[in-house]
Amino acid sequence: MVKALIEEYGSGLERVREAIRALSEEEMHYKSGPNKWSIHEIIVHLADAELVGVHRMKRVLAENNPMLTAYDQDAWATSLGYSDQDAEYSLKLFGLMREMMLPVLQKVEGADWQRCGIHEEAGPLTLVQLLERYVNHVSDHLEQIQRVRAAYREQTVR
Repeated sequence: MVKALIEEYGSGLERVREAIRALSEEEMHYKSGPNKWSIHEIIVHLADAELVGVHRMKRVLAENNPMLTAYDQDAWATSLGYSDQDAEYSLKLFGLMREMMLPVLQKVEGADWQRCGIHEEAGPLTLVQLLERYVNHVSDHLEQIQRVRAAYREQTVR
């Protein structure tokens, strides 16, 4: 199970790039509602979330029961101006962080997968649970990208 999670984690960038291949700038910046994110903003969010995820996983591996802080992703998107950030730089950063973390994860053995951090909202999380969360995080946002694309197509047909 862990080996499959690691492989899926390693394919994250490729999966995201495939989902946005050939999208126009208009499609990338389209928002389906006032409090909805554009695909562009989703991409920037993935890089920021990966920064947090790598930090959390490394802390769990290196420290005993570290505290893992939460963050307000909507506040980050608004306050950090996700719509004005460079999506390509964000994709590159996302990919580099995954490339950097992949060999670390591939060397984890046995009981170290059960090393734990204490998330201030979710409570205790093991390394394998964190890895699973960050694999699922990309999958969830790929589904969100598909919904935004569908809303864009529906809006342009009218």
